[in-house]
Amino acid sequence: MLKEVKRKMAEMKYIKELLGTGLGTEGQLLIPRKIHDALIEEVDKNLIPRSEAALYFGPADIPGSSIDVDLVTPNKMDVRVVAEGAEIPLDQTEYTSTNLKPVKYGVAIRITRELLEDAKWNLLEHNIKIAGKRFAENENSLIISNALDDAGNTVSGGASITIANITSAMQNLEDNDYTPTTLIVGMEVLNDLRNIDTFVEANKVGNTEMLQRGFLGTIYGMNVIKVSSNAGMTSTTAYVIDKNHAYMIAEKRPVTIENFELPTYDMSAAAITQRIVVEELRANAIAKITTS
Repeated sequence: MLKEVKRKMAEMKYIKELLGTGLGTEGQLLIPRKIHDALIEEVDKNLIPRSEAALYFGPADIPGSSIDVDLVTPNKMDVRVVAEGAEIPLDQTEYTSTNLKPVKYGVAIRITRELLEDAKWNLLEHNIKIAGKRFAENENSLIISNALDDAGNTVSGGASITIANITSAMQNLEDNDYTPTTLIVGMEVLNDLRNIDTFVEANKVGNTEMLQRGFLGTIYGMNVIKVSSNAGMTSTTAYVIDKNHAYMIAEKRPVTIENFELPTYDMSAAAITQRIVVEELRANAIAKITTS
């Protein structure tokens, strides 16, 4: 009996030592384990807003499976000197047509009934929310790959972007009679801008915006948009565009969610789809800046 009492006392002493030194495992002994009652979401990415598109065609604008956009070819038709009594020369402008045919993108989500019953959160609802973000990121990638990367001019920079690179890209647009409205930058290019004293020092830039926010919203009259590397943007690249002529978006089907059940699998599910296409409108209204 005395031996059993000593063993119990030794166990109690060991437990006290664990509690006193913080060596105990959470959820065991007397240390409670608290599970946070809110799900910590992933951070939202920086994307190119739809307002930067020169043209947007919604479902009501696309009666069939595609839409044709007709363009006037720039700088065609000349006016010439006509001698007295001579025949007036014929000339005319030219036209081109671009066909936009939306492509379907989608993802299906299936959650077992047991997971829906036992999970701390509504997993189906949350996965649909995440899918919505992925569709926005996919659209951002399409803008870059299908439109901005088809720029009519490219400025090749060095290890970091310079003021000369930016102004050269602006000139490329202005040489073709476009107006630079927007500077779209990757994260490494944004870091380069932070290290150009012209955009940092108040006596040069005229404000302390870069020091206060770490971001200068306007450069040479252009709105600056930073874009996440995880949304299709190359961090060492920048684009100067005329938002009124650069690219167009045709969306036959907005992001659409269809919920359904799979009784034989005892699952609840959702199908999320979108039909969309992005194309450049005027290649010379886009200038690409590359750095290493």
